[in-house]
Amino acid sequence: MIPEKASYSWFAVQTRLRYEHFAAAHLRSKGYDLFLPVYSCRRRWADRIKEIELPLFPGYLFCRFDLNNRFPIVVTPGVLQVVGVGKTPVPVADAEIAALQTAVQSGLPRQPWPFLQIGQRVRVEYGPLYGLEGILLTFKGRHRLVLSVTLLQRCVAVEIDVAWVRPIPRGLTAATPLTGPVRDLRI
Repeated sequence: MIPEKASYSWFAVQTRLRYEHFAAAHLRSKGYDLFLPVYSCRRRWADRIKEIELPLFPGYLFCRFDLNNRFPIVVTPGVLQVVGVGKTPVPVADAEIAALQTAVQSGLPRQPWPFLQIGQRVRVEYGPLYGLEGILLTFKGRHRLVLSVTLLQRCVAVEIDVAWVRPIPRGLTAATPLTGPVRDLRI
């Protein structure tokens, strides 16, 4: 009896640069559950400006599969390797994938962002991203929530209304509810 696909862990799969969609199509045709987060970008050609979708994590996609049966993944055209430590693949946290899926499905503007290790952690209390945690910062006069994928050391920034978030005091976990007014939110 084959276990249900949803019971498998998510893994980051490194692809050849600009082969993310190609590899994703091949993996989908093999029946794998995958996630290729994209963002819209305007590109200028000599005769026109066109809006295209680019991967949020260039050279990577996320795939859910049985770790003991990864050979079909690594022989897929465009795939270089499954990301891990040494030759041991490391799963991506389900919470990180869920946060990215929520951000993509929200329809809010998003863009790739450099990985951050320091900053104010916040929890979204209102709007389509309710319940997500990330790092709040400001960029070009707009507020962004930065969601991190620790394994890849990459981030995604999603535009957000600053009134939607509350700071997470140091030492609190994601399960700890926040109460009271927002105070001392440094951006």
